[in-house]
Amino acid sequence: MGKMLLHACCGPCAMYPLDLLMTEGRDLDCFWYNPNIQPQFEFDRRHGNLQKACDHYSVRLISEGEKCMEEYWLSEEYLSKFPSRCDMCYDIRMEAAAKFCADNGYESFCTTLLVSPYQQHDKIARICDMKASKYGVKFDYIDFRPGFRQGQDMAREIGLYRQKYCGCIFSLEESKFRDKIYKSFEEGSLASTSTE
Repeated sequence: MGKMLLHACCGPCAMYPLDLLMTEGRDLDCFWYNPNIQPQFEFDRRHGNLQKACDHYSVRLISEGEKCMEEYWLSEEYLSKFPSRCDMCYDIRMEAAAKFCADNGYESFCTTLLVSPYQQHDKIARICDMKASKYGVKFDYIDFRPGFRQGQDMAREIGLYRQKYCGCIFSLEESKFRDKIYKSFEEGSLASTSTE
C-alpha cells in the first residue's frame, strides 16, 4: 500500500481519521490547505491546533498557503463558476490536495472533511473522485463519520480548540455562537498583542 496524503481541515476533525489510519499501519502525511477559513486569527488558530494533532500522532504536516483568501469568498465572478460557495470551497481544496498528491509521488489522497456529519459528504466524495481522475491518482474513500464523536472526545482530551462554525465568513455570520466567537477573536488578539 503506497503513501497517502490526508488533507485535514482542523485538529479535532483529524483526530479520529489519524487514529484509525495509524492503527491500520498506513504510511501518510497530513496536508493543510484551507484558504476558506476566515478571519486570519481563526485560520492561524486552526492551523496551530492541527499541528498539535499531528504532533500527537508523530505525523508530518505539510502546510500550503499562509493566509485566508477573502477575495474568493466575496467574489461573485468566481462564485459564478460553481453552484454554491460550499461547492467552490470543496473544489478549491480538493484540487490542491489531488495536485499535491500527484506532484509529490503519493499514491492516494483522502480528507478529514469526510468525518463530519455537518459536511456535504456525498458531494465531497464526488469532487474528490473527479480530482483524482484529473491528476491520475487514487482517491481513498473512507467514511470516517462513525468516529466523529470519538474524535471530538479525543480532541478534548489533548486540549485542542474545537471551533463552532464551518470556516468561511458566511458560516461565521450564520453561527448561533457568532457573538462569542467574535469575542474570542478580540480576546485572542489582545492576548497576542500583550505578549509581543
